[in-house]
Amino acid sequence: MSVSGVINTHFIVAHMITHHGTEAQKAHYLPKMAEGAIRGAFSMSEPDLGSDVAAIKTRAKQIGDGSPNNWVIDGAKMWLTNGGTSNLIALLVKTDEGADRPHQNLTCFLVDKPEGYGEVVPGLTIPGKLDKMGYKGVDTTEAVFDGFRISGDQILGGKRGGGFAQMMDGVEVGRVNVSARACGIAIRAFELAIDYAQQRQTFGKPIAEHQAIAFKLAEMGTKVEAAHLMMVNAARLKDSGERFDVEAGMAKLLASEFCAEVTQESFRIHGGYGFSKEYEIERLMREAPFLLIGEGTSEIQKTIISRGLLREYRSR
Repeated sequence: MSVSGVINTHFIVAHMITHHGTEAQKAHYLPKMAEGAIRGAFSMSEPDLGSDVAAIKTRAKQIGDGSPNNWVIDGAKMWLTNGGTSNLIALLVKTDEGADRPHQNLTCFLVDKPEGYGEVVPGLTIPGKLDKMGYKGVDTTEAVFDGFRISGDQILGGKRGGGFAQMMDGVEVGRVNVSARACGIAIRAFELAIDYAQQRQTFGKPIAEHQAIAFKLAEMGTKVEAAHLMMVNAARLKDSGERFDVEAGMAKLLASEFCAEVTQESFRIHGGYGFSKEYEIERLMREAPFLLIGEGTSEIQKTIISRGLLREYRSR
């Protein structure tokens, strides 16, 4: 789970640079990202907002003092995966382009930084790791910007006001990854349950032979298979270059919800042993909830799906 998260976040940043960066940005970052010399994090969320990306408060202001670092960033960001171990952040900030729609006032900066914690460079502080319920192999952090200076050359693609679309493109890739992670946890939870159910005996026979448990296993196996098929479909559409926002949302919604359900059923089948750290299902019970909110909550997925379906059927 954690290894996949480290790679996913890094890959999202590489994907954004590949598809939206200038030629100079691609030449500078991508080879080093491929070999691991540069490790990516990306940052949208803030302490006071999660899904409402257009309400971002962190600001970048251009100043005319003749300095090459002629932008100043102030604000606080939250939930940076790889926040401490990364040395590149794709950072979404407000630049006030004067657009009618709030999301058109957002710009993405590529922020170079050393890895570590504390004030890593003047004006940028990574306070430390956040203590989480699960997902503990990933360093998740805040980032505080206070008069941080950066060059306009670090705007992704050189496009002011284009940050929202650039970030959403990256997040769609992340949704396929989260779907795959949900499939992985659900498959493992199912494997643990079906193995345990054949070993544990009550009333003179393995609990798998009791209809109450057998039906649980049947439902769990079906959910695992359905989620996996939807995830693979979304991944194939992404590879083909087709628009796949609805399919990615559907895959993420179904896979994460089924993952939570399958994991909980596996926990129940384990009985009291599921509550013990000696059994793997205990860890999966702490990992699964993150997938319900990572890369957009289930409610956000439903919003994306419904808008896409209405768009498609209205055009017919």
